[in-house]
Amino acid sequence: MAEQYSLRVEKRTETGKNVMSRLRSSGYVPGVYYTKSGENIQVQVPYGELERVFAKAHKSNIVDLAIQDGPEKINKPVLIWDIQKHPAKDLMLHVDFYGVDLKQKMEVDVGLEVTGEAKGAAAGGIVTFYRDTIRVSCLPSAIPDQIKIDVSELDINDSIMIEDVALPEGVTLKESEEGFAVVGIAPPEKTLEEEELEAEAEEAEAEEGETEEGAKESTSEE
Repeated sequence: MAEQYSLRVEKRTETGKNVMSRLRSSGYVPGVYYTKSGENIQVQVPYGELERVFAKAHKSNIVDLAIQDGPEKINKPVLIWDIQKHPAKDLMLHVDFYGVDLKQKMEVDVGLEVTGEAKGAAAGGIVTFYRDTIRVSCLPSAIPDQIKIDVSELDINDSIMIEDVALPEGVTLKESEEGFAVVGIAPPEKTLEEEELEAEAEEAEAEEGETEEGAKESTSEE
């Protein structure tokens, strides 16, 4: 079951590139809180607090967002929906909060985590991922951090279909997601030498077939 965390933010009215730069220089991360009704509220978050909460809550745990608007403060349940990072530095530049209804199911993409060592991998096969995430439906409080897939019994050329993935209690797969493989064990990659030997064998077999066909035609003419 997902845990709950708290994060203090301040409502802001100023926007623009210069404002964003000034906020970041002052130790804040500019952000937007998207309400369930579609309203966008501009906020600013102390960098250290956002970093601390996001390290634990990630994008799948409910955060109690305490929005300070002058003397007033309102609390809203949200998910940290997206964090924009600097292209070259490990710095948070912007954050999006998504308001949720704790009593209403929602659809989210959840990452997959493979566990166990596949039998096919031990025999030289290659663990191949076809999907990084799957879309599920559940209450906000039941969103899993990741969905684990045990590949221990997979042999070469085996795969696990998305509908066969074991989901946590209260979590269901979106119907349109069915019919896809999520992970499989591909055969070992052939070396260049092996490919050349196979090509030579196929060429020799073809030549042998042509020789036999020619002998049959010659016998038939006699």
